[in-house]
Amino acid sequence: MDSFGQPRPKDNQSVVSRMQKKYWKTKQVFIKATGKKEDEHVMASDAELDAKLEVFHSIQETCTELLKIVEKYQLRLNVMSEEENELGLFLKFQAERDVSQAGKMMDATGKALCSSAKQRLALCTPLSRLKQEVATFSQRAVSDTLITINRMEQARTEYRGALLWMKDASQELDPDTSEQMEKFRKV
Repeated sequence: MDSFGQPRPKDNQSVVSRMQKKYWKTKQVFIKATGKKEDEHVMASDAELDAKLEVFHSIQETCTELLKIVEKYQLRLNVMSEEENELGLFLKFQAERDVSQAGKMMDATGKALCSSAKQRLALCTPLSRLKQEVATFSQRAVSDTLITINRMEQARTEYRGALLWMKDASQELDPDTSEQMEKFRKV
């Protein structure tokens, strides 16, 4: 702006330039949203990045699934351990009433079942630790990476919009006209 509050010609160009940049960015977002075919060379240059993004999304899904599986496994271990312990206690109780060889076998089996139930319950501590570590990884590493990926996707959209703008400007380019060359340099 000059001293009278009027925009300078250079400022007008920057406003026009910003508007053009936003137009091409919006056009790129529209192309992406509608699923129109993008330039094959641009797509090919992003193939490695897209492959890494697929790996990230696979890791993200795997963490979620692993958390669900560990939780279900813990619940089933608890139920199984409880049932096994109850059966062991029942056999031991019945063995007290039966003094024959079958009673001795029920007592031994009951003790083994109760011991097995305790060992099964001991698995819950390492499983809880695994669940906690996977949850921490998911909450910190995966979510931080997701934020970075979202920023990268925005930058990629802007970059592709700029490429569309350059492609459009280069198609209209006449090297003999210095005004058009300046416009292309600006793009």
